[in-house]
Amino acid sequence: MTTIIAFIFVFGLIVFFHELGHFLFAKRSGILVRDFSIGFGPKIFAYRKKETQYTLRLLPIGGYVRMAGEDGEVVELKPGYRVGLILNDDEVVTKIIINGKDQYQDVQPLEVSGSDLERELFIEGYEEYDEDKIVRYQVASDAVVVDGKLETIIAPYDRVFQSKSLGKRAMTIFAGPLFNFILAIIIFTILAFVSGSVPSNDPEIGQVMDNGAAQEAGLKQGDEVISINGKAMDSWQDIFSTVEKNPNKELDFKVDRDGKTQDIEVTPKAEKAQDGTSVGKIGVAQPGSDSFVTKITYGFTQTWFWVTQIGHVLGQMVTGDFSLNMLNGPVGIYTSTQEVVSYGFLTLLNWTAVLSINLGIVNLLPLPALDGGRLLFFLYELIRGKPLDPKKEGMVHFVGFALLMILMLLVTWNDIQRAFF
Repeated sequence: MTTIIAFIFVFGLIVFFHELGHFLFAKRSGILVRDFSIGFGPKIFAYRKKETQYTLRLLPIGGYVRMAGEDGEVVELKPGYRVGLILNDDEVVTKIIINGKDQYQDVQPLEVSGSDLERELFIEGYEEYDEDKIVRYQVASDAVVVDGKLETIIAPYDRVFQSKSLGKRAMTIFAGPLFNFILAIIIFTILAFVSGSVPSNDPEIGQVMDNGAAQEAGLKQGDEVISINGKAMDSWQDIFSTVEKNPNKELDFKVDRDGKTQDIEVTPKAEKAQDGTSVGKIGVAQPGSDSFVTKITYGFTQTWFWVTQIGHVLGQMVTGDFSLNMLNGPVGIYTSTQEVVSYGFLTLLNWTAVLSINLGIVNLLPLPALDGGRLLFFLYELIRGKPLDPKKEGMVHFVGFALLMILMLLVTWNDIQRAFF
């Protein structure tokens, strides 16, 4: 049960921030947002405030922001329709009732002869008591069309996604991945202050563990490592990698201690890694810093570190050094979360930040059906001077989505095999 709750928390938080980015920038651009939804499948909870419905669904593995012009909902009133109108004190239409007119009072019956609910915002037709004269009413920009229990707010052209400038559309799409990076920065910064200090990449020795090879050899916390076996050490990562690659092999550490240079011989002890290989360990922790500036900047530096690491993995996909084992679907993430939970809540937060960066980067890939694919079409529009035909673009996204679903199925099956077989 703990793993399930943790999985829902991790995915829910990541998806929420991603969709929040799209939502806030859409609102800022004046785009009508019909639905802000977290999860897929059956509704658990729905709440409407003004023009947007906020929805929580059963499966917490995704979400979406449904914007006018992107949702396929077009209100069309064909000539001959008999509707009921509700007018305000200025004789402006606030509701157009197609079905269910008997549920409302003071309804103005009208047989529609023409309408424009996108640009000119009017509806005209014949009233019940005078079928020889056409009357015309202005329609409010936030008018609602009622069809039984379904209520749809009309979308004037200036409120739809396609009506906005290229820059506003691009930022609305880019904001999703952007907020994933912002979430990671926030989490890493919180972890820095909660932990009291942050890991440093300086080439020095952190806390020395009891009974470790470093303690036995005489290394002390704060020793600055100049070189190992004559090779210069420029970072903690250099020290870590060198030690890890030399189990049971004597290493010559040249260190600076209180301004004096010393040579210390250290033999890393061999330990078995998760993949079964033997790695060297000397029993020292990564150095840390407790300065305020370091804690504030840690969110940015750590986020950038993971961006470069994930970028390296993606680069292997391009060069051909790639296998399905490098990818995790929901099943793989669930099994990994199960292990992460055992290390405590702070480790779970760190895991959440890394996954958020993953989602942000993956969504920026220039692939159809992803945010990066849409941004690529915007670049095409910028260069060409006009957008690609919507039908052609829609077909590309459909094919891309189908291919992504196939890849997801393959990854999920691979996750299942690794977890249970």
